[in-house]
Amino acid sequence: MRLRRGARPAPTGPHPRDETSHPLRVAIIGGGPGGLYAAALLKRLDPSREVTVWERNAPDDTFGFGVVLSDETLGGIEHADPVVYTALQKDFVRWDDIHIVHRGVRHTSGGHGFAALGRQRLLEILHERCRNLGVELRFRSVAPYPAWLAETHDLVIAADGVHSTTREAYADVFRPHVAAHHCRYIWLAADFAFDAFRFEIAETEHGVTQLHGYPYAADASTVIVEMREEVWRAAGFDELEEQESVERCAKIFADALGGRPLKSNKSAWTTFRTVVNERWSHGNVVLLGDAAHTAHFSIGSGTKLAVEDALALAACLEEQDSLQKALRAYEEERRPVVASTQRAARASLEWFENLGLHLDQPPRQFAFNLLTRSRRVTHDNLRLRDARFTESVERAFGCPPGTPPMFTPFRLRGLTLRNRVVVSPMDMYSATDGLPGDFHLVHLGARALGGAGLVMTEMVCVSAEGRITPGCTGLYTGKQAEAWKRITDFVHAQAPGTAIGVQLGHSGRKGSTKLMWEGIDEPLEDGNWPLVAASPLPYKPYSQTPRALSRAQLTDLREQFSSAAGRAARAGFDLLELHCAHGYLLSGFLSPLTNLRTDAYGGSLERRLRFPLEVFDAVRSVWPQEKPMTVRISASDWAEGGTTAEDAVEIARAFAAHGADAIDVSTGQVVADERPEFGRSYQTPFADRIRHEVGVPVIAVGAISSWDDVNSLILAGRTDLCALARPHLYDPHWTLHAAAEQGYEGPGVVWPAPYRAGSRRPQTGRTDAPKPRLSLGS
Repeated sequence: MRLRRGARPAPTGPHPRDETSHPLRVAIIGGGPGGLYAAALLKRLDPSREVTVWERNAPDDTFGFGVVLSDETLGGIEHADPVVYTALQKDFVRWDDIHIVHRGVRHTSGGHGFAALGRQRLLEILHERCRNLGVELRFRSVAPYPAWLAETHDLVIAADGVHSTTREAYADVFRPHVAAHHCRYIWLAADFAFDAFRFEIAETEHGVTQLHGYPYAADASTVIVEMREEVWRAAGFDELEEQESVERCAKIFADALGGRPLKSNKSAWTTFRTVVNERWSHGNVVLLGDAAHTAHFSIGSGTKLAVEDALALAACLEEQDSLQKALRAYEEERRPVVASTQRAARASLEWFENLGLHLDQPPRQFAFNLLTRSRRVTHDNLRLRDARFTESVERAFGCPPGTPPMFTPFRLRGLTLRNRVVVSPMDMYSATDGLPGDFHLVHLGARALGGAGLVMTEMVCVSAEGRITPGCTGLYTGKQAEAWKRITDFVHAQAPGTAIGVQLGHSGRKGSTKLMWEGIDEPLEDGNWPLVAASPLPYKPYSQTPRALSRAQLTDLREQFSSAAGRAARAGFDLLELHCAHGYLLSGFLSPLTNLRTDAYGGSLERRLRFPLEVFDAVRSVWPQEKPMTVRISASDWAEGGTTAEDAVEIARAFAAHGADAIDVSTGQVVADERPEFGRSYQTPFADRIRHEVGVPVIAVGAISSWDDVNSLILAGRTDLCALARPHLYDPHWTLHAAAEQGYEGPGVVWPAPYRAGSRRPQTGRTDAPKPRLSLGS
């Protein structure tokens, strides 16, 4: 029986069971919503179970005020326990709008569909349900030590919250990671109901403060006040008593509250902690809710996740034939869902932490940016919810009627791109002696015909020794330049309006390796060439150790870059990008993990920047002045002691000061032991920060896969251009198809004349045939 979907489960009666397969004695540590709901479900599924809940607080003690649940979660509750669902329905407050108030202007977006009720009322409903089912509730009782419970019970569910003592007792097994963040917040309430979910921004003399508010009853609202730690201290909140803090918050947001007071319930300023565990179960002990994972309140997910955990755990215990299989199935089912939620929550959390970056955005764009901060609400999704609001944002941005943001033009120096899509540089490893051939003509030509505003080459190497593999292209001979001109001529003639750019680079310590499909980053078995780098550090333990570059070699390298740039200009490229990312030569100078030099090119960030800037200046001096230059950087090494987001801002600032027209913001691949935080458009926040702090155009890259993502990021002002790699491998005509799927036929993308007949999706077999009105059994 599946609890979260499908028909209502049939009542279950007592019947013989293997005790190890279906636990009969269940101990639950923690009487929050997740623990209580798990207790009710397990008792309902098998009334013969002995289920005991230990809760250290009194039954009417609760922290916080309102609880928000999604329609999806409510649907799961309805199928699993209609009694609880019916009780919840009577108390839910529902609303659709979100109000965003910034600098005295309120913007409203509708169609969002929230439901909330008081946390105290939720607990009362669950208490009553548990008692009626026969669950033993022990309030004001500290649970026995987990090891004793594990010995005396078939199953122990640790639902004891973010500060879980059970998790800490078995920390060597669960291997928790708890990360604190940069804001302080306090959970308060108001004795009136907001008419929408409300975000309000206050710019005080001490810094930015934000209010998150929503109704949870006809006469009550939750109010969360949040600010960065340094703002909190500067405002003196660290020295105020609870009531003084409450009164100060009410004063800051007097307009939002209509001059009414705020109230607290043992409220204290705290720092949000993100909890991640490598494992969720140990023997017959399993973590649930905040004990297993947390997600920032700005996406309203804590209680929701705990309730969904309870549903999944109960279902898996019912479906599997052993406890260990059930616990494994529970974790396998829930972990991807939780990880996705945590990624969205972290994006939302970091957006509010860095709220100051966005304060000067145009008002409607600011509102759109806030609404799409977690990357779960997108441009297309928001347009379906509230077309009027979204269209007003598009008009303010400058989109002509019927034009998606991605198809608006963008200018870099003397080059105007007709849309915001970039085919990202992708190494093809298909050259012979650095010479691009027919493969490159077809590969790049196909992407140019596919409608992107800018098509980038792979990293084109400035010397034979600067190649990553024997299959990498170069621009260190005149013959190579001629071969590249054949490609640029094709693009300009056959895909007019599409620009083609070259990315120049040198492999540094990551060179002389096999082709990607033969063994990525593995050294050649024969035919190796010597490597050079900022410092004599191999990329991997088995990699070749490079020689540290001497002063004379640095001069030679600058000349190699400038000579290659001159050939690129003669080959007809429209834009040049200098590759200072991914651990290649210039990136190796920038990172403190790969540059251990003690001369003028090592040490402080300013000194580590010296050689890459010298190369940039040398290239810029020979590259045509009317043509733009961009720089790709790794904005984070994803490794302790490496390049940080703050460093990336300064690196971008330095290149912009030397004349870079845009910064292409990537991350990682600098050291082999990196630990990147992958996820949907996960590198975009680094681009967003650089764009707003430095004031330079940026190109966002990394797990941007849909046209909806591109529209969302551009309209929110987080990037100016979006570079996509894998989507263009999957579909060379990705941009043309994006236009067709959005019904766009304007100047931002043009179908080549021979392809025009394919500008509409081909018809498929009919799927809307009338269904039979009568089925006769045999």
